Amino acid sequence: MSAVWRASRAAVKRRRLQTFVIGLVVLCSTTTVLLALGLLNAASSPFDRAHSAQHGAHTVATFDTSKVTPEQLALTARRPGVEAAAGPFGQGVVDVPDGRLWMPGGSLTVVGRADPSGPVDRVEVLEGRWATAPGEIVVAWPSGGTPGPELLGAELAVPGGGPLRVVGFGATMSRSAEGWVTPEQMASMRPAAAQMLYRFTDSSTEAELRSSLAAATAGLPEGALADRQTHLTLKRAFSALADSYLPFMTLFGVLGLLVSALIVGNVVSGAVVSGYRHIGVLKALGFTPNQVVAVYLTMMAVPAVVGSALGTLLGNALAEPILKVAFSGIETGRASVGGAAGWVSAVCLLGMPALVLLAALVPALRAHRLSAARAISAGGAPGTGRGLRVQRVLGGSPLPRAVSLGLGQPFARPGRTVLTLAAIVLGVTTVTLATGLTGTMLAFDEAGRGEGGPRVRVEAGAPGNGRPAPALSDDQIEERLRSLPGATHVRARALAQVGVGGQSQSVFATFYRGDDSAQDGRIARGRPARAAGEITAGPSFLTQRGLQLGDRVTLALEGRQVTATVVGVLVDGNARALDATWQTLAQLSPDARAVEYEVRLAPGADAQEYAAAAEGADPGLRATVPDTGNAGTTTVVAFSSVFTVLLSVVAALGVLNTVLLGTRERRRDLGMLKSIGMTPRQVVAMTVTSVAGIGAVGGLLGIPLGMLAHRLVVDNVGVVAFPDSMKNIWDVPQLSILLLAGVAIAVMGALVPARSAARMTIAAALHTE
Repeated sequence: MSAVWRASRAAVKRRRLQTFVIGLVVLCSTTTVLLALGLLNAASSPFDRAHSAQHGAHTVATFDTSKVTPEQLALTARRPGVEAAAGPFGQGVVDVPDGRLWMPGGSLTVVGRADPSGPVDRVEVLEGRWATAPGEIVVAWPSGGTPGPELLGAELAVPGGGPLRVVGFGATMSRSAEGWVTPEQMASMRPAAAQMLYRFTDSSTEAELRSSLAAATAGLPEGALADRQTHLTLKRAFSALADSYLPFMTLFGVLGLLVSALIVGNVVSGAVVSGYRHIGVLKALGFTPNQVVAVYLTMMAVPAVVGSALGTLLGNALAEPILKVAFSGIETGRASVGGAAGWVSAVCLLGMPALVLLAALVPALRAHRLSAARAISAGGAPGTGRGLRVQRVLGGSPLPRAVSLGLGQPFARPGRTVLTLAAIVLGVTTVTLATGLTGTMLAFDEAGRGEGGPRVRVEAGAPGNGRPAPALSDDQIEERLRSLPGATHVRARALAQVGVGGQSQSVFATFYRGDDSAQDGRIARGRPARAAGEITAGPSFLTQRGLQLGDRVTLALEGRQVTATVVGVLVDGNARALDATWQTLAQLSPDARAVEYEVRLAPGADAQEYAAAAEGADPGLRATVPDTGNAGTTTVVAFSSVFTVLLSVVAALGVLNTVLLGTRERRRDLGMLKSIGMTPRQVVAMTVTSVAGIGAVGGLLGIPLGMLAHRLVVDNVGVVAFPDSMKNIWDVPQLSILLLAGVAIAVMGALVPARSAARMTIAAALHTE
């Protein structure tokens, strides 16, 4: 093995450029694969760990206390299949005054619970303490931060009773409640519902959870079960944004692996062919066929190991910031996402070199079969075969001789040509996919902005947010904003937490009034809400609640109820948010007023000047010019751009390797051509032409594959419902440019070895003859 190592090390030094190509290809591919695997792992593992640590409930069930007694509910905890249970806990509703906490006014679902621990759904107290006496409440804090003590002491209204003082903030992985009070306090609220928390022995699928809950509640009166929520629904909400990134990152990872395997096979195949004489010398010196194979595999393993190690380090450095973006805005518990898991790094460190060796094995076996005499004679024999026949045919065409010679070269090595073509096809596929994703995401970013000039957001002050309440009435504020110079459209917005019939958690409802022309751009299917009792929501909201266009739901606020119909599906939206009309709000809360106004200015108007004028109209108003960027769009475009550059460079390096091997094999032919008058420019033209045709064919094949990949990605983003207008972004000029991408990749890879061949002297080319 020492002889094998010395021979391999010498081969690595002799083929520095090929070694660099392999190392860079493996580095880029390892980074891409690590990010994709890290995102896939993070989509489930952090939630599972945090849910298990807090003994989260597999199912949160709400029961109608008019149909079932606490004793009957307590018996369900001892049914077969129930691993652990907690409850029954009384469940009621309290009101949040507008602006008192961080949330809009509305209703909170509150549970009566003696302490935060227990066999199921332990509550983590983040600030303050647990409620221990009547008149106290602990409020659930959303993920993504830690509450400050300045919010403690706020008072919330209780229907038919005294106020509740906030003494703490807590978090739970099960999202079983939005607040907790003592059992005594809950009893005084006369709750109409009770809550049970279950952990089941079989809980991996929705079907198992439904079956387990049915077995636990068997024998209860009909209609006693009012609502249920499973941990799988919360898990989907946790990873919803990451799941939207996962399809295209996985696709880029697969493309990277395929390109790597093709280029490695191409490099080793070329090394074997161009190294026939070297193989013959090794065998003549006594190397066995297995040792020759080991030399070539070791020659590939060295850059593969270095590239995978550097790619793993780079991937881990990028993983943490990328995962933070992918999991921003999580609405579930305190699960935190760090960098990539250890097993992901181990897979990349071991798997990528193994893939390289597997790709190198088949061409390396050719060296195993060659005898010493045949290998040495093959190294210097003149080329024959179909390549020369094609060149004779092309020689009779009116094409310049350098071009006809270049077009015939790919036929001399059809196997290598196919590998190079495949690498270019994958490169063009990547460019097409990235272009499509960029076009779709830019169209998505423009959705809902409407026509016209800049926008200004005007917020109405309230005592709870540190500013005085506006002196003007709601209608007067809107009228004043419309009258200021530059305003063309004004839309008022009110926020409230409303209850949804049959749901234990309230949702955030946004009610609009005024100009709504921009709303049409946010609708993926159906139409905007325009009348009382009409709502629109994003795909996440509808999917998690099993709703479709035309379905009806009951909204509740301040003791009033409205039956609403889903008339439109938004392009995107929070899983706990819906949009409705001002007429609907008037039925739920007649005295509600807008908390924000969005003003569209005329093109060319000064947004900062308008904002200053709006604040001067009333001391309770605060005007800002919103940032027009979109984090999701920026992330997807950045990811696809980085991966496109990486894979395009990798594909170009594959072409470079092919051309380099070709020029080395044809040194004698190049010397003869130069001796009869071929100029350096003609050498460059011949060399570039030899791969430009392959690039054009690669463009023709890669464009439809990229368009298909683009449609697969955008159709499988669960948190966004892209309309056809955002998917059909291709036009003839764009496709024509993409067709040139294959040629550009081929020319970019061929230019360096072509110029090197052009500078080679006749004496150097014929030196070995």
